[in-house]
Amino acid sequence: MARRARAATAAKKGRPGAGDPGEIVLLVWTDYVGITRCRGVPVAQFKDRHATGLGWAVAGQALTPFEDIADNPWGPMTEVRQTPVLATETRIAIWDDAPAFHFALCDSMLAGRNWDCCVRGLLKDALADLESETGLSLAAAFEHEFLLSGNNLPWIVPFSVEQMRMVAPFTSDLTRALLIADVGLETVEPEYGVRQYEISCGPAIGVAAADRCVITREVIRETARRLGFRASFTPKPTPTSVGNGAHVHFSLVDAKGVNRTFDAGQPAQISIAAQRFAAGVVRYMPEFCALVAPSPVSYLRLGPHHWSCGYAAFGVQNREATIRACPSPDPAKSAKAFNLELRPPDATASPYMVLAALVRAGLEGIRQKLPLPAMLDRDPADYSQSERAALGVRPLPSSLGEALDLMLASKTVSSWLPDVMRDSYVAVKRKEIEMFAEATPEAMCQRYHDAY
Repeated sequence: MARRARAATAAKKGRPGAGDPGEIVLLVWTDYVGITRCRGVPVAQFKDRHATGLGWAVAGQALTPFEDIADNPWGPMTEVRQTPVLATETRIAIWDDAPAFHFALCDSMLAGRNWDCCVRGLLKDALADLESETGLSLAAAFEHEFLLSGNNLPWIVPFSVEQMRMVAPFTSDLTRALLIADVGLETVEPEYGVRQYEISCGPAIGVAAADRCVITREVIRETARRLGFRASFTPKPTPTSVGNGAHVHFSLVDAKGVNRTFDAGQPAQISIAAQRFAAGVVRYMPEFCALVAPSPVSYLRLGPHHWSCGYAAFGVQNREATIRACPSPDPAKSAKAFNLELRPPDATASPYMVLAALVRAGLEGIRQKLPLPAMLDRDPADYSQSERAALGVRPLPSSLGEALDLMLASKTVSSWLPDVMRDSYVAVKRKEIEMFAEATPEAMCQRYHDAY
């Protein structure tokens, strides 16, 4: 009923409604480099695509964020079916000068199942293992930091009312669009960087958390386009500017959706299962950094004193730690709202791969019954090297090349990806490194700013 009502309202305002034969539905998916790819069909054909999807050459998974493709094992052979997931269908029709933004996320299917290189399938498999071994699932929410540019937008004082009101039509349209998209919108706010903004949404359970991330980013981009701006989620707009993170707030939930991360009787109020999960993330963070901070420019953002983290460490409300425990300020909400935050990810990563790596690392911690890491009460960089060694605090890799080497050297982390996915993923990432081997940091930042 709500969708029909929106279509009727759009028609009354002179915009195409859901029955307009010229409307296009985009079948969309994300790949190794976190870019949302698509193919479109006339709206009248969308229902016929629910089962069969659309063909897509598998070599497309070897695309970089630019106009280049890495060496891959497929060449011109084989295709997958990009098959829409009906629960993700999104339609935004609030602009007088543009048709509806109508799309649905897809599974990449081959022979009746998720293709081995489907990132959405990778997350499904990780969640299935977590549930089968522990009875738990993951509830998660991404933070969305981005930079607005274009439309003669001037310098604006960060964190200010002016930063919000200077783009009031954008924030108003964005609020409307995200509410229609039903992504659990919570806040629309100015950020620390000049012309930087942040959107926070509530958590979703399982694969829906990554779906919600993709939907939110694309609605942000579309809203910016409609008003003459561009929204960029690049990790580092320039070598010296504030970075954009894609922090993940998460908790473990049972089959009824009850938060099982909180336990008032445990250290830092973290349940035993969540302690072991967090310990696994800290233990394997350097080795899976290449999956969550997966571009050369990512390593201009990560590092000590950047408020993004440079060490694999744990802390309560410590924004320089890999994992930050986030207690609720309201004791009455502690059991429900308590969550942990993963801080290294950025938006050059597929959100499905981010959550899959998070689940795999946490599950390893549960299997091995790892103890809760030391709770650091200050920036890890402020400890001496010997103090960090005694506390088990290790540095994160300082480059994508180093991160890939660490991942490949770890039998555990390498096993999280099917062989063909691991090898083709690394090939794409090596291609990105090669592309910028001789580039200045400024030129590299500009390319990623434009791509993301």
